[in-house]
Amino acid sequence: MTCHMTTRAERAQLAMMLEVCAFPKPGNVDRCHDFETTRLEHFLASAIYARPALEEAERGEGRIGEIIRHAVSATSCHGGGNTHFGAFILLIPLVYGGDIAGALRAVERTDVSDAVAFYRAFGMTNVRMHADDDLDVNDPTSLQVLRDRDMTLLDVMQHSARNDMIAREWVTGFPLTRRGADLLKTSGTGRESIVQAFCALLASEPDTFIIKEHGTDVAQRIVRRAREVLDGKIAIEKFDAECIEQGINPGSIADIIIAALYIALGEGWEWDS
Repeated sequence: MTCHMTTRAERAQLAMMLEVCAFPKPGNVDRCHDFETTRLEHFLASAIYARPALEEAERGEGRIGEIIRHAVSATSCHGGGNTHFGAFILLIPLVYGGDIAGALRAVERTDVSDAVAFYRAFGMTNVRMHADDDLDVNDPTSLQVLRDRDMTLLDVMQHSARNDMIAREWVTGFPLTRRGADLLKTSGTGRESIVQAFCALLASEPDTFIIKEHGTDVAQRIVRRAREVLDGKIAIEKFDAECIEQGINPGSIADIIIAALYIALGEGWEWDS
């Protein structure tokens, strides 16, 4: 029997935990392998430390950008580096609004203060900007540029959407989050369903985190390999080993799966069957 979750914050925490524990999840930290400096425990700790920010979002208190900053600040207390920045960008508005429709209404109400808080949160992470981005979080003048342009956080996401699939979710209505939730609900229950949904999303379009780290050709190759897994041409364990050996981490898809898990859990999907 699935435990009854009484709050949206609890559901978000469970989504974060379920994603990192699922295996084999090609190229990502899971219960079977860690990265050199980032381990399973770091992700689990982040899921715990994020609770106050998630509860703040559930209460609808404060600004979305500031809540994202609170979440990043609270989860930067360990030595594992950035674990859930992309996930927070998706989860915070979803928890704030309750579901995708509510999240879209919430992001429409963001303003320049949200954008400034978000950039400050971004600066706490080791996430790299895209090479041609003219709003570099490491450049102190970028905050003034945001103010001069009166850019809302939604404007920032629109600015970044071409190069970042997490930002793209905000401006296109969370389509991959929605698709991931539907995949979870139609592919069964538990860990196997998470892995199946992960591979299906990975096979659908290039992961922009891979593009930032390794380039478009590598990201396209990973799409093709994920499709081969879904077609039964290669074993997922082999694909996972290839990604780990080559240092290829589909981190953006992992973040979207967390958001998809949050939605699916709220719609009755069971994780413990």
